[in-house]
Amino acid sequence: MTIVIVILVIVVLVLLVYNIKINKHIQDLNNVNQKVTSLNVLQEFMSTIGEEESVDNKIIKINNILIEKYDIKYSTIVVFDGAEYKIKATNVSEKHWETLQNLQNEDIFKDSITTATPKYVTVNNEKEKLPYQKSEFGRAKSAIFFPLYIDNIYIGYWILESGIAHAFDKLDTTILEVVKDNIISVLKSVSYQSIVESLNRKDLYSELNNVEYLYGKGRKIVDKYPTSSICMFNIINLSAINEETNRKTGNKLITEVSKYIRNSISEEYLFVRYMGPKFTIVFSGIDTESVVGFIQELKTNIESMKIQIEQVNEQTKKKNNSKKDFVSPKLNFVVTTYYKGTALEGLNKKLEEYLDEADIEESDINLI
Repeated sequence: MTIVIVILVIVVLVLLVYNIKINKHIQDLNNVNQKVTSLNVLQEFMSTIGEEESVDNKIIKINNILIEKYDIKYSTIVVFDGAEYKIKATNVSEKHWETLQNLQNEDIFKDSITTATPKYVTVNNEKEKLPYQKSEFGRAKSAIFFPLYIDNIYIGYWILESGIAHAFDKLDTTILEVVKDNIISVLKSVSYQSIVESLNRKDLYSELNNVEYLYGKGRKIVDKYPTSSICMFNIINLSAINEETNRKTGNKLITEVSKYIRNSISEEYLFVRYMGPKFTIVFSGIDTESVVGFIQELKTNIESMKIQIEQVNEQTKKKNNSKKDFVSPKLNFVVTTYYKGTALEGLNKKLEEYLDEADIEESDINLI
């Protein structure tokens, strides 16, 4: 009988050791799986950054990737825009947004923000609610709050929520820290795009978008094609017209020239005021040889325009007494090829430098 008991004890011990090894192996596999998932998530993040989408759409896509890949019930990204906290992405019902975009004011998360460490909160029974909840007993029973910092500056937070109590007890937070860092990297990357988008304005006299539009929304149109022709022109006598007549006449000239070109080109082509007397036209999907003839005709027609001089006061009338009562624009063009995905900003700079270095009397169409 004793021998049987000893054998049974040995068998139990062997099974126990075997079970521990199996559990450890399963845990190792789970860790490997989480790491593989994180790598896939990172890949998709990088792919999203490179897409021709607005900043807001990119952040929404990133949040959706997190929800799908990590099987998260609720995920919300909140960012401070310099004036207020705004929800950039969430899958939570809009009726809860006011609560979610003011979590920085909740006492339970203030230490987390100060120390830049995550905060895990959960309930222990169905009658409890999370400290930050107002009237949402049935929605979330546990949550992890991650403060977000860029270069040691607090810029918002990411909060994960589950409808199950203690849902994140066994979750490997080191993996989520990596994901959080990736979210920060994405926010940092798209912040430059966000600046460009926010700088987009309509010019008063030409009624054209400024060049920031070309670098933001306009690029989506241009990059539908592998190559396009980009043309920059300079109204080379604008400064002289302003000095010899008045600025009101110069502004009128800008308005008339812009209106004529805008009505002469396809909506698929982009026409923006680059800076001062310089303007940019992008002929999407058209090669340079094909646009030269059109530009030559455009140049001829514009330079034959007669813009009535604006009389703003008696001094101006005396100033122009012996001169004509109209002015005509004089243009200098430069054209080159833009290749999809390359630096459009650098190309514009190159065209600008060419026009700046050209002879003051040069009025031509140049291919570079």
